[in-house]
Amino acid sequence: MTHILDNPIWNALTTHNHNISTGNDNVRYFDREIAAFAGLKNNRETDLDELYSLVSSPIHFILFTPGEISIPAGWKILVKRDLLQMVCEKPTISQLADGPELVPLQTKDVPAMLEITSKTNPGPFFARTIEFGGYHGIFDGDQLVAMTGRRMQLGPYVEVSAVCTDPGYTGRGYAAQLVNHQLQSILAESRIPFLHLFTDNIGAYKVYKKLGFETRREMMVYVIEKQEK
Repeated sequence: MTHILDNPIWNALTTHNHNISTGNDNVRYFDREIAAFAGLKNNRETDLDELYSLVSSPIHFILFTPGEISIPAGWKILVKRDLLQMVCEKPTISQLADGPELVPLQTKDVPAMLEITSKTNPGPFFARTIEFGGYHGIFDGDQLVAMTGRRMQLGPYVEVSAVCTDPGYTGRGYAAQLVNHQLQSILAESRIPFLHLFTDNIGAYKVYKKLGFETRREMMVYVIEKQEK
């Protein structure tokens, strides 16, 4: 039986995140001011043909698939990379040593959130991405220097996302503090944290392993752009 996390975007868009999605019975995608992800029910060329008919060009989408898929004519592949999917069912650290205050982020903080994500590129972050909820950050005065939040939700699973630290503040354990806070919060809701990262992001992988994440499986990420036929 296929696991719900084998097709995370589709399963999020058709369940917990349905209210911020558009599409039909075979393809769905997030509101473009929130995220650039699209979910395909069966990860087939016919699904991508349907997506093509639903949107105008030029437009790009991000896909997470359980393996390589065939991309039909009309779509240009901008990115195709290996991805790790990790799950944390038993965190190894209940509480880290005291550190800076973790501040809940609000709409007024969006400009600062866009600035830090532009510096660190933790994944696409838009003007309304904050609507996924659960964002917390660390400030140095008025400057947001680290943050993390939540993204897709499906079944019992909640994705930890937008983990980033300003380049001038790395090495202080801020990412570990913020991610661990998300773990404790999600587990307190009787849900299970998961996340995605590129296979070559060794530094982040070590942090997540230390906190109790285990690799569930390898995935593929595609970034595709609609072209005129």
